[in-house]
Amino acid sequence: MSKPTYSIVNIVASVRFDIEKLVDLNLIAMSNKNIEYNPDTFPGLILRLQKPKSTILVFSTGKLVLTGLKKEKDVRPITQKVIKIIERSGAIIKSEPEIKIQNIVASGDLNLKLNLDLMSISLERALYEPEVFPGLIYRMKVPKVVFLIFASGKIVCVGAKSETDVKVAVANLLEEIQELDFVT
Repeated sequence: MSKPTYSIVNIVASVRFDIEKLVDLNLIAMSNKNIEYNPDTFPGLILRLQKPKSTILVFSTGKLVLTGLKKEKDVRPITQKVIKIIERSGAIIKSEPEIKIQNIVASGDLNLKLNLDLMSISLERALYEPEVFPGLIYRMKVPKVVFLIFASGKIVCVGAKSETDVKVAVANLLEEIQELDFVT
């Protein structure tokens, strides 16, 4: 039997730290490139980095939202890079950053053809309405993730909090599929 393959396509993390006074987003926007800032339409500034490719939302309260990363290990270095940009604007940061992974999205292929009708009947926490959406939605308990599963064997995993969660979830899913014989 073929091994499943998957890759992480997006990591979303939030970062909080204490600051002495509100961050001057105008100053940051004027003194850096790759930044969008229009306070009339959105209260934060949008910083786009190329290496690793990512987008960071920076708020005047000292909160950051990192998106677009592909590796968990990149979250801390990107956070430090953004903190340096904030500090150059004169902001005084009074605490270590508190980083929390909010969501990891992975897509992949189980390299199996699946009987989604049988899966929807046999699995608790599975929803399959082919007239509405061609994939089966499966809410796994441990780890707590949601899979979109297609008859072709393609999968999307959302809601993971670590790369390990993704690995364990894919392994658990494959084990359930093989145990309950959902392969066509």
